[in-house]
Amino acid sequence: MRSRVLGTVLFGLGVLAIVFAAGLYFVVAPKAAQLPYDMEPTQSVAEAQNATFLQVTSGEAKINHGALRSTVTVQPDAKETANLEGDLDGTAIVWLAGQDVVNTSLNSERVSAYSTRLAVDRETGAAVPWDGAWLDTGNQEKIDYSGHMYKFPFGTEKKAYPIYDRDIREAQPAEFVKTEEIAGLETYQFTQKIVDGRQQLDPTQLSLLVNQLLDPTATTAEVVYNNTRTVWVEPVTGQFIRVSEEQSKELVGNNGQRVTLLDADFTYTEDTIERSAAAASDNRQKLQLVGLWGPLVLGLIGLILAVVGIIITVRSGRSATGVPAQSGGDHDDLDEGDGKPATAGSHRAEG
Repeated sequence: MRSRVLGTVLFGLGVLAIVFAAGLYFVVAPKAAQLPYDMEPTQSVAEAQNATFLQVTSGEAKINHGALRSTVTVQPDAKETANLEGDLDGTAIVWLAGQDVVNTSLNSERVSAYSTRLAVDRETGAAVPWDGAWLDTGNQEKIDYSGHMYKFPFGTEKKAYPIYDRDIREAQPAEFVKTEEIAGLETYQFTQKIVDGRQQLDPTQLSLLVNQLLDPTATTAEVVYNNTRTVWVEPVTGQFIRVSEEQSKELVGNNGQRVTLLDADFTYTEDTIERSAAAASDNRQKLQLVGLWGPLVLGLIGLILAVVGIIITVRSGRSATGVPAQSGGDHDDLDEGDGKPATAGSHRAEG
């Protein structure tokens, strides 16, 4: 009897463990692979040595040379996220992001800056259509974002992904190149090449550049933009571990004159790479715990318990039916000695 109870208990525990394993895999893991509403603000720093760059100070445009440092920050906008409606409610999060580029060769004077607000899908990290998006590079304007800017999808694959470029106002594909280990993590390398793009400038700013940097024979101009952008992505989390950009911009006048506005190779600092790798490693372990190892271990334990429980129960049943009950025979007759009915023998089944 005790063996049968033990077998039933083990079988029940095994089934319960299997149910928990399925719950982890099918319910908890998909929810964990989403951008959290309370995500911590992030900051990445990239530097460019020996750069050539345009610097406008008090309305005066100059071409300078030196070292640049670019700092990009991203943080959630809880208020705007709470106001999302329709298909975006529960599936998207609003980010506030910005970049500040300074000339570290000259008292960290500002060279350029922008701030922006956008909504991104919590699973893919890609921008989603939202009428509350804006970009401010000196004048705030509405903007239609698409593609990725600061993160790739959870479960990044070895395929092309669109990366949005702010200078040309469109997303272009970043092709998968290879896998590479960085700071102890396997990463996927993607490269996007923008060739002869046209940067959109405010008419007032463009006029200033034409008047101050080109010959009087030039009456108008356009900015030709090239960029080879390479990102190294931790595939489980989709987080950027390293980013480099080889940028060039030329002011091309309608008289054929060309002036270099930017020639710089930006790359993440070692500190940014180490912090990005540490954060990605921590998040990767959490995702694998609920999406792989947790369900696998619980499922295996549950299967073992269920099988052992079945075996014990079956053996217990066989023991119970395999030992014949002991009988005292037919005692309907009265005992000859005292005239009382005889007492029946033991009927407890041994098992």
